[in-house]
Amino acid sequence: MITTIGNPVFDYIETKKVKPEGRVMSGCSTNAALALAKLGADVRLVGAVGNDFRADFDRQLAALNIERVLLDSEETGGFSLIYYDDYGNRTLDLLGRATDIAPVDPKWYNDAEAVLIGPILGEVSLEAIADIRRDFSGLMFCDPQGLLRGADDKGRIYHERVDGIEPALGLFDIVKPNELEAQILTGIDCRKDPFAAAEMIKSWGPKVVVVTLAELGSLIFDGSEFIQVPPYHIDLVDATGAGDTYMAGFTFEYLKSGGDLRRSGCFASCTSSVMIEFSGPDFSMTESAVRERQETLLAMEAFQLEVEANQQKR
Repeated sequence: MITTIGNPVFDYIETKKVKPEGRVMSGCSTNAALALAKLGADVRLVGAVGNDFRADFDRQLAALNIERVLLDSEETGGFSLIYYDDYGNRTLDLLGRATDIAPVDPKWYNDAEAVLIGPILGEVSLEAIADIRRDFSGLMFCDPQGLLRGADDKGRIYHERVDGIEPALGLFDIVKPNELEAQILTGIDCRKDPFAAAEMIKSWGPKVVVVTLAELGSLIFDGSEFIQVPPYHIDLVDATGAGDTYMAGFTFEYLKSGGDLRRSGCFASCTSSVMIEFSGPDFSMTESAVRERQETLLAMEAFQLEVEANQQKR
């Protein structure tokens, strides 16, 4: 069993290729749960959902046999995401905000191999993370996006480095910021030197740091070795959920391979590549299809990220 914790959202997502009529199910923990279930894992999702989208959400997760712990909320969370280029850059505005997940009940995760913390907008507190770590000895994975977000009085989302984030991230086995989140955390431009950013975050205590760099690939650091992971190139349709499904794929392969970081990173990159060929939760994914792509990346042993720090070494 893998437990994902974080509120679902129903988003309006517009890309250069997709202009939907309504809102679609998404969210960090939700997308991770969907991918894990399609890969064949047993999954439980914990999150708050309002009556406005509860029936739809419950139906979609039930179809994949995902166990649901749905907390009551006056409304379901959601964002308006307008992508304006092919690299995942977007505007992000609040459509709704669900209640916080508090308190966190140990029975939601005490039978799990891994707990994935993927908040959307601060609904999992740093105190709750400390409580989970105190009670849980299994693998803990953090996608910190929702720990670094706030919303202004007009609903526009902003990012900020919050007090207490360093010791909180130090409680995790694996922490996976994207390049924006890593820069907010460290002040380092990851298109220039993701190695320095990963080293700084690692110094706070997590066992492994993963920095994702969109179309460039990703970087894994365990304190002794940097592993540079290539992207699996596809025809991008919608970048929403790329990092969420990377987290799912990494966790799936990390548990299955006994902690092999290179295999986990390549599997994660390929898992992510499958989702972003689609828009929304109805993406087709199987373990065998992801493994076919993984073999391509594993063969690229000499791969190096196209970042300034690598160019200066040549």
